[in-house]
Amino acid sequence: MAFTVPTYSKTQVNWAGDLVSRNMTMEELADAKLDELIEAHQIVTNWRASHAYPINTFQATLRKKLKSIEEKALVAQRLKRMPSILAKLQRFKGMKLARMQDIGGLRAVVSSMSRLRRLEKAYMDADFAHEFVSVSEYIEKPKEDGYRSIHLVYRYQNERAPAYKGLLIELQIRTRLQHAWATAVETMGTFLGQALKSGQGDLAWREFFRVSGAALAQVERSDPVPGFEKSSRKETFQAVAAAERELRVLDRLRGFSIAADRITTERGHGAYHLVILDSVTKSVIIRPYPKARLEEANKDYADFEKRAANGEKFEIVLVSAGPVEALRRAYPNYFLDTNEFIGQIERVIADV
Repeated sequence: MAFTVPTYSKTQVNWAGDLVSRNMTMEELADAKLDELIEAHQIVTNWRASHAYPINTFQATLRKKLKSIEEKALVAQRLKRMPSILAKLQRFKGMKLARMQDIGGLRAVVSSMSRLRRLEKAYMDADFAHEFVSVSEYIEKPKEDGYRSIHLVYRYQNERAPAYKGLLIELQIRTRLQHAWATAVETMGTFLGQALKSGQGDLAWREFFRVSGAALAQVERSDPVPGFEKSSRKETFQAVAAAERELRVLDRLRGFSIAADRITTERGHGAYHLVILDSVTKSVIIRPYPKARLEEANKDYADFEKRAANGEKFEIVLVSAGPVEALRRAYPNYFLDTNEFIGQIERVIADV
């Protein structure tokens, strides 16, 4: 396999990142130099692709370390998707592309907190040629949205591959429960068309995942999610049950998992898919539409929305096949298996 080598300076990379992520008005676009825009996209594409080699070598090291901890742990690697790179540059003012830490990412998913800590220690104690940059401790200090994980960032150093020196690589370490929660957030965000993972979207959905993240932290007997420091297990579980009942989260997740599997096996059948969850018959109807029939897809979507508003028990989403494919790439070894999350939330509710 031929790996891409970075061919531009960090100054050029930052210039390109600033240009392609700029929200230009129509007038600015008209005034922009086409050759500069093309060059900027080429630079960003090259910078992104050049992280593949360091990821590959990091994955080999990760699997070696896991052999003595949990040989069957889930391991995934990915290059950050271009839309995600641009969105992050837009979301964080002052962010520079050459300093973005998670363009090249690996993920290890282990079965328990004790094994997570063993893997973390194996890295922290390692005599690495690679330069340790930072650790983000989202288990002792979970994010406010309920996210929990460990992120380790390294600066790549390898005398045999000097072209890649200085590229940043991020390793995420999660337990299966932490990963199940994150998978559910990604799944629901994709089908709702909302960036729930980035703290955007409907408040009710964000609150459900916040309280469910707090409940899973209590299940794992780890540090509380902010806002739940004084909440008892019973109070947190009751909050999960109430939020789930309001949004019917579990029914939707089951339906979306079925739909996603069908969509990703229907290559070429449709650029868009209308997904109809029938909560009475517990069935999932999927209608594919090519790009040329997007207007028809929107009309059918509006018709089903109207029927749902009149009392029929439908949940309807119109989703582009592209984001679902991207979701599969983000979770190659654990694609949309929300069963673990569903099962755990069912146990939480039963406990109430």
